Amino acid sequence: MEEGLSSGRKPELVGGGLIRSLGGWSSVLALRKRGEKQAFDQRILGEGEFVERILSEADEKANNLFRIDRKRERLEALEERVCKDHGVSLKELRSGSRRHAVVEARQELSRLGIMEHGYSGAEIARYLGVTTSCITRPLSSTAKNVS
Repeated sequence: MEEGLSSGRKPELVGGGLIRSLGGWSSVLALRKRGEKQAFDQRILGEGEFVERILSEADEKANNLFRIDRKRERLEALEERVCKDHGVSLKELRSGSRRHAVVEARQELSRLGIMEHGYSGAEIARYLGVTTSCITRPLSSTAKNVS
């Protein structure tokens, strides 16, 4: 960073999103004069089509994550499927057991519930009768290992 400070201000790194993608303010002004529109978001560096695609994908993920319809039924169905896959009973999953298969099943239910169906860790914890940290701690350590 110290080396970068001595190089001073670089015009090619000024501005963001639309300005940098189009090559500067002159290109942006020319686009406006022609009456053309270009999608942009200052957080995303790229041309209009790319920006539109990224924003569309983000909207789709958010819509899937925050779907609220029939949550309780979904959580029960998830619980049954996870128990079957891991060979544990519903009673055992809700018992707070630390047996390896039960812990793995609980983590899988938490991951699916939070990441794919938009439940909060607290909702899942209440449903299973365990602490919130029991649900969220494994997910945060998994996220750290992925990145």
